[in-house]
Amino acid sequence: MTAAPAGPAFCVHDIPFSTYGSWFDISPVIAEKTYAEDLHLVSHQNGMHAVLRLAPLHTTSAARAETRVEATPGLLSWTAQSGRVDLAYETPDTVRLRGSGLDLGVFAAAHVLTPFSGTYFFHDPAANAHVFTSYETGRRYRVTVLSGTIARTAGTQALGGAERGVVMTAQADGVWEIAIEELDTARPPYDSSASFDEVVAAARSVFAAFVDAVAPWRSAATPAAELAAYVVWSATVAAKGLVTRPGVLMSKHWMDKVWSWDHCFNALALASGCPELARDQFHLPFDHQDESGALPDSVTHSEVLYNFVKPPIHGWAFGHLRRMLPTPLDRAELTAAYERLERWTGFWLTARRAPGADLPHYQHGNDSGWDNATTFDPARVVVTADLAAFLTLQMHELAAVATELNRPDEASRWHAAAEKMQTALLDQLWTEDRFVARSAGSAETWSSASLLDLMPIALGEHLPADIASTLADRIKAHLTPYGLATEQPTSPHYLADGYWRGPIWAPATVLVEDGLRRAGHDRLADDISARFRALCETHGFAENFDALTGTGLRDRAYTWTASSYLLLAQAYARRDGS
Repeated sequence: MTAAPAGPAFCVHDIPFSTYGSWFDISPVIAEKTYAEDLHLVSHQNGMHAVLRLAPLHTTSAARAETRVEATPGLLSWTAQSGRVDLAYETPDTVRLRGSGLDLGVFAAAHVLTPFSGTYFFHDPAANAHVFTSYETGRRYRVTVLSGTIARTAGTQALGGAERGVVMTAQADGVWEIAIEELDTARPPYDSSASFDEVVAAARSVFAAFVDAVAPWRSAATPAAELAAYVVWSATVAAKGLVTRPGVLMSKHWMDKVWSWDHCFNALALASGCPELARDQFHLPFDHQDESGALPDSVTHSEVLYNFVKPPIHGWAFGHLRRMLPTPLDRAELTAAYERLERWTGFWLTARRAPGADLPHYQHGNDSGWDNATTFDPARVVVTADLAAFLTLQMHELAAVATELNRPDEASRWHAAAEKMQTALLDQLWTEDRFVARSAGSAETWSSASLLDLMPIALGEHLPADIASTLADRIKAHLTPYGLATEQPTSPHYLADGYWRGPIWAPATVLVEDGLRRAGHDRLADDISARFRALCETHGFAENFDALTGTGLRDRAYTWTASSYLLLAQAYARRDGS
């Protein structure tokens, strides 16, 4: 048997070490923009919580050892001149650790235990293991010694403030090994016949199979494909709690949710190679669709938020998804998706249109996904051109699906509604050379230097050619050497790390690139794709990027960025014939 390749190396300060299906990772990132000195086991059940601190120690002095941390998809290692510690996932809820020449302290991250918070630590005689039980995650973390010995324990059954944990050591010139499990309440004592090396080999093999499925087209021309696949693979969690299906979190850093437009890009990146997982990504937020037809703002293990929504790009995404899946959806799946999209569209046409209005409105920038874009500076309850464009595309998709389901009357109704929406968009929001936004409560209109105002390019082939050309020219003004700035760099409101007021974002890039291509502006679309791919290949898969330097900003392991790279790289590889 040929050994699976180790896979791409990465920095755990940027990308957490985890595995497909796991609800925890190993990382120094323990809270938003908070980096610890040691790596921690960080759980994402009931929120993001650092549970265990993993500290390499000198065997002679028990002092903290300075080590170099190296990571590939199947193996995480701490190395020093005197020895090393290795960690690998055996299953999504169990990691194995092995060390020689270094000891390892496994300590509770929380120093203080109260009746409502912190971590309790004790020896469980039934399993002959040490157990940390965490108030924050509501889970237990069991440490079982497989070889070597415990040099010392601290804080067993302690209350209040105390260090709690165990220190592993080996006999002279030997090796120690432990297993750490995340469990709910109880399970049989840990038992495994697999050696540590077999655990590593299996982990590498599983990831290699995933890469081969989602990026079989990869080559030297798409050098970040494997790392992008790892970001998506490692951020995928098993169905648990309110996450009703296997779900790709936006990150296993602090952005550990599924937002109701981010998921579309992950679904598309997975469509051709992992079709079932792709369908799960598309439907996950729809599993929480409310009575009005609205999707939640976000979903995570223990929380579903409805205080905002996200833009209706789902018709656009579903159309692409259907074309990318290796086999067509059966009638039952198509019907279920149609009914969900129909209710989502109905929400915008009823709850988000003022009496007598033709066009719907956002109630806040958060609803658009572009939270603080300058389009929303004059007002927040706003009729915008991007919203009408997305709904137009969604109704075109509903018409196409209705036709496939042999519902001609519904298809005609949706086609007419799409035409009516686009007519109103052009009549009411298009001026001589730009789209404007309008207050939902008055006739006041305005324009901005935000790329959001140009997002109707997503209509692609549906736009009149002259309007598409004008939008393409305006889009060029947002291009920097690294891609599309969300606010024109010459704008007085431009901010290098201004969230949607300057930085480059993956979803805007994909939507603009796709719309330009469908509108016949292939050369500009090619340029935008090339710049974004080069950006990711140089600066990784951050939540967003400084438009003038390319530096990654905010959360550095964001799945919709990785998925957008995979989408653009796959399309490039096919155009290039490689």
